[in-house]
Amino acid sequence: MNIFKSHFWYNKSQRNGIFFLIILIVLFQVAIFFDVFSSNDKIVLENPEILAFQSEIDSLKKVEFENRKPKIYPFNPNYITDYKGGQLGMSLSEIDRLLAFRKTNKFVNSKKEFQQITKVSDSLLNKISPYFKFPDWVVKRNLELERQNSNKHILKNKQSTVEVPINRVSTADINKATIIDLQSIDGVGDRLSERIIKYRTKLHGFSLNSQLYEVWGLDKQIANKILSNFKILEKPIIKKENINTIEFKQLLKNPYINYNLCVKIFNYRDEVAELQDISELKNIEGFPLDKYERIVLYLMAE
Repeated sequence: MNIFKSHFWYNKSQRNGIFFLIILIVLFQVAIFFDVFSSNDKIVLENPEILAFQSEIDSLKKVEFENRKPKIYPFNPNYITDYKGGQLGMSLSEIDRLLAFRKTNKFVNSKKEFQQITKVSDSLLNKISPYFKFPDWVVKRNLELERQNSNKHILKNKQSTVEVPINRVSTADINKATIIDLQSIDGVGDRLSERIIKYRTKLHGFSLNSQLYEVWGLDKQIANKILSNFKILEKPIIKKENINTIEFKQLLKNPYINYNLCVKIFNYRDEVAELQDISELKNIEGFPLDKYERIVLYLMAE
C-alpha cells in the first residue's frame, strides 16, 4: 500500500509544476488549432483550372446521361409492339389503333398513313418518323407517287379549278407493262415485278389470264389486283413448232413440258408414226389435261 502511495503523493511545489505543465499543453493545443483553421490560404472557385475541371465533369455527366437513354434504331412501324410503342412515347390507345389496323392484313406505307391510323401528335410523329424504315419497294413507290403528284397540271378558270393528273401507268396491256407500271399495284415490289416480267418473257407473253397465277410467289389477291388494272389487249405472236418434226431438246423448251412428259410424247409419236391432230396428245397416258391449252400454244400437228 505504501508503494502505491509513494507514486501518487506529491508535495505542493510538485503539484504546482504539474498544474503549469497542463496549462502549457492546453495553450499549445489551442494555438495549433487556431493556426490550422485560420490559414490565409483560400480556394479560389473562379480559378481557370477548377473551371476547366468542372466543365470536363459536366461533359462526362452529359455523355453518361445520353448513354443511359434508350437508343432508337431504324424499324418498320408496322411491327410496333406494346413495349416498343411505350418506349417511343405512344399512348395505349394509339398503339391499339395500329394493332387493330394490322389485324386486317393491311400495312402502313408512309408516315402520313401512320399518323392517320394512330392519330399521334405532330410533335411525336416528327420525333419518331426519322427512324421509320419501309421496304425498298414501298420507298420507291412513294417517290414515284410524289413525282407523279408533282406533275399534275392544274387548269384554272373563272368558275372552278380542275386537276388533270398524269397517268400513273404507260399502258393497260399486261404484255407491255413495265416494271414501274406493275409497281403501281399495291403489294408489287421490285422483286415481284421483275419476276412477273421474267416469267412473261419465258412464256413469250401472256396468252391467258390464268398464266399470271403461275408466277412463283405471287399471291392470288395481288394477281387479281393486277388483272383488274391490266388486260391482255394484244396476244403474243408465238411461232408454233410441228410436233411431228420437233427435236427432243427443242420440245423441252416448252415451259409446260418436263423431261418425263417429253419422253412420253416422243414414245407416243414413235407408236403412231405421225400425229394427225394436236389434240391426240390427250391420248397419251399420264398427259396433264389441265395444261393442254397452255402446251398447245407452242405446238401444232402437220
